[in-house]
This record gives sequence, C-alpha cells and structure tokens, in this order.
Amino acid sequence: MGKDVIVACDFASAEQTFAFLDKFTGKKPFVKIGMELFYAEGPAIVKEIKARGHKIFLDLKLHDIPNTVKKAMSVLRNLDVDITNLHAAGTKAMMEAALEGLTREDGTRPLLIAVTQLTSTDQESMERDLLIREPIDKVVMHYAQTARTAGLDGIVCSPLEAGKVHDSCGKDFLTVTPGVRFADGEVGDQKRVMTPAQAKKIGSDYIVVGRPITAAADPVAAYERCVAEFCD
Repeated sequence: MGKDVIVACDFASAEQTFAFLDKFTGKKPFVKIGMELFYAEGPAIVKEIKARGHKIFLDLKLHDIPNTVKKAMSVLRNLDVDITNLHAAGTKAMMEAALEGLTREDGTRPLLIAVTQLTSTDQESMERDLLIREPIDKVVMHYAQTARTAGLDGIVCSPLEAGKVHDSCGKDFLTVTPGVRFADGEVGDQKRVMTPAQAKKIGSDYIVVGRPITAAADPVAAYERCVAEFCD
C-alpha cells in the first residue's frame, strides 16, 4: 500500500458513521475505527464498512499479557481489516504473540503496527506521569526498534518522528502518524502536530486525520484537501 490519508471515524454510533461516510460518493476513504465506535457497535460495524469498499485500520491498541493478546488477535484476524495495532509498551514477547495470533492458517494477516507514545503525550507528562526520564525521541526510537525486531510492520508515531523512524528502522518500516492538522486549523488536545504537507515531506507513510475532516463544514472537500497535500 502506498501513501494514504486515513480518516478517523471517531463517532459514537453506526448511524453517525454512515451519515458521514454516505457523503463520499466518489473515492472511498481509508477509515480508522477506534475504541469508541467498536465498543458501541461491535464487529458488525467493521464488516459493514468493509462491505462498502473501505480499507480499515482497526485502532484498538491492545495491551495485555502475551497469551491474552494472542487470543484477541486470533479473533480480530477474521474481520478482514487492513491494519490493526497494539501498544509497544507491552514488550517484545507480547508483540510476537500478537503476530502469531493475527496470522491466519493460510499465512496471510493484516498489517500490525505498534503505538509508541501517544501524540497527546509530551516530555513533561511522560516524565511526570510515566516516570520515563529519557528524551521522548529516544523512547520512540527504542520502541520502534523493538517492534521491528518483533516482526511488526511499523509503528504509530508523531509525524515529527517519522523521518527518524525510517532512518533507524528502514524505509519499509511503516509510519502511521496522527496529530495532523491543517495550517489554519485548531490543534485541539494534540501536543505534537504537523500539517499534511509537512508530514509528506518528512516521510510519513499514512496520516490519520479526524476532526479536521469529520468536523469540517464540507468533509469531502477537507478530505480531498488532505489527499492533495499529502498524496499528490
């Protein structure tokens, strides 16, 4: 898969989600289904969105003991999503178990990526709340390298870190980057942000964009603007 814009469908119900997706009568955007929507509607929402022709990033951020994550992934693999994820902080053993559970009997599987540090986390909060004293860039790189060693396909990271991740882990190691905002838009609760054009320049493979598209007066136009800035 090449560069793409993933739209974060952070809605509370299927009704709201399909009211939004119905606006897209042309190109079907790559969609992220997160915890809010998945917990509200269950696996059925994933199957319905997939049936409509959308690629899906299932963003559930699993983090538990290896055996539990392996069993959960063995269920999620049957939803035919394109990308799913977990927390790199769960350790290399957990990530390896996740890969094992996610791989189907025929050897195929969705892409599996790891969350390093959330884009709402900055150096101050990481030190204060998590007692991690290392520089945040060093922490992200270490998590990325551990994920690559475990056999994962890439990581979720701030666009500010995408270029460094590629330098450290290789160009084929995917960077999926939330925290993307238009230059003239609101930052919201994100701390480490970048525009679509900047994310493209620095080497992000996928950008995840939520409110700048979903809350826009014209979501289709906002999506097309993202695609033009990032993909074209």
